[in-house]
Amino acid sequence: MSHPHPELSLPPALQAGALRIVALGGLGEVGRNMAVLEYDGRLLVIDCGVLFPEDNQPGVDLILPDFDYIKDRLDDIEAIILTHGHEDHIGAVPYLLRLRRDIPLVGSQLTLAFISAKLKEHRIAPVTRVVKEDETVTFGPFACEFVAVNHSIPDALAVAVTTGAGTVLHTGDFKMDQLPLDGRVTDLRAFARLGEKGVDLFMVDSTNAEVPGFVTPEVEIGPVLDSVFGASDKRIIVASFSSHVHRVQQVLNAAHNHGRRVALVGRSMVRNMGIAAELGYLKVPDGVLIDLKKVDSLRDDEIVLMCTGSQGEPMAALSRMANGDHKVSVGHGDTVILASSLIPGNENAVFRIINGLTRLGARVVHGGNAKVHVSGHASAGELIYCYNILRPKNVMPVHGEVRHLVANGALAVKTGVPADRVVLAEDGVVVDLVDGKASVVGAVPCGYVYVDGSSVGELTDAELKDRQILGEEGFISLFAVVDSATGKVIAGPHILARGFAEDDAVFEDVRPQVVQALEDSIAGGATDVHQLQQVMRRVVGRWVSNRLRRRPMIVPVVVEA
Repeated sequence: MSHPHPELSLPPALQAGALRIVALGGLGEVGRNMAVLEYDGRLLVIDCGVLFPEDNQPGVDLILPDFDYIKDRLDDIEAIILTHGHEDHIGAVPYLLRLRRDIPLVGSQLTLAFISAKLKEHRIAPVTRVVKEDETVTFGPFACEFVAVNHSIPDALAVAVTTGAGTVLHTGDFKMDQLPLDGRVTDLRAFARLGEKGVDLFMVDSTNAEVPGFVTPEVEIGPVLDSVFGASDKRIIVASFSSHVHRVQQVLNAAHNHGRRVALVGRSMVRNMGIAAELGYLKVPDGVLIDLKKVDSLRDDEIVLMCTGSQGEPMAALSRMANGDHKVSVGHGDTVILASSLIPGNENAVFRIINGLTRLGARVVHGGNAKVHVSGHASAGELIYCYNILRPKNVMPVHGEVRHLVANGALAVKTGVPADRVVLAEDGVVVDLVDGKASVVGAVPCGYVYVDGSSVGELTDAELKDRQILGEEGFISLFAVVDSATGKVIAGPHILARGFAEDDAVFEDVRPQVVQALEDSIAGGATDVHQLQQVMRRVVGRWVSNRLRRRPMIVPVVVEA
């Protein structure tokens, strides 16, 4: 377990009539969003998402919020409110429901459809409550009013939570696209109404707080895709998030305009778009969508493949295509479109994909050379609009790295929010709303919880460090047999190295040093096998560091005879 701010102590007991907010993820990172609100002994959870691993976390599949803060209070949870259906907001729900399966899930129709399909794979039948914008539902002491917001997925909702301590407005992920594909704009009238009543704490999306101006409308992407399709005379492969219904809609429309058929590639893409089409969020032109198995019967200029992997995920369809490890092969003259923006931390993985596809002869179109994606998050101009409309008493930036949170807080101050009313918190930091004032009162342990295959939470940071060392520095095993009666080394040391460019013969120079060190230690009174193993480790480690400039993992074994 890690403590995010060692200078902060554990929080005191929550005062009567006060509201406590603890983010268990999403502050200081883009992912694993989860906030826990506490009032009058009851808890309300807003979002429960995952974070995707970076290059320095080998073997990790997903990173979850740390549930330790609430694991002894699961019966106090009134509901989990899901603002929208992206993985960084719903992906950890199955792991929380493993601890208590009947926690009600609350969200829009599409959001609950997405999470219900995911939970089916985990063999969990959830308790769900579908809500719509302009609806108010009470869960214990929490009165929750839902507000339509625009994002890169349909049916996103903000939520205004009112308790005896005041009203908290949590935006979820949002932007202010005035020309959305589905005609569903962020409800600024509702924001204004809430502002008139009084918003005591505004928890607001920070992802694009450093970006000036306003986000480009989604409708401007359609003509760009249409142009790219028109200039392509072979296969077109489009990679996007498996939940990006709007982008898939635009691809279907462009394909229809150019007489192409679209096949969905990837289990999550097929599942999510099937749900979206069934519920009416995705309008599929007649005859455009085909099964992947039928692709081989069509000419290259009749095909569009819509797949996952726009963030360079190693097991996603596009990564496997770039590595030649997928049944779909990318060839010379094909066009590949990466229709999503880069998530921070994924840059190297995405560039590897682009290089791999280019090497195969494909033309790669991405956000750096064409307007094929727009962000789903409000830029600085939109955030300022919101601050001016709401006039919140306190602001707590959420959803973003530290630089995003700080930039968002600075925007709030520019609009007149007092600096001491802007709370910059990170994961695990405890914020109390007392008598209309939000302030940091402590912190709770809040570490990363790693999913590694079927293992959840068992992989530690120390073991992850071992994996990094194995991958970067190599591995050496040492074996020696000592005579406990004479104190002499009678066999070995045998040295086996892996991950070294040098031949094993290079280690002949260190063998006499190991023998001498072992015999000197025994003569000095060291009889414990563990002590002798550490002697071997130190001698070889020092020699390898000085001679080969490496710090490998060293596993010594000493046997007494």
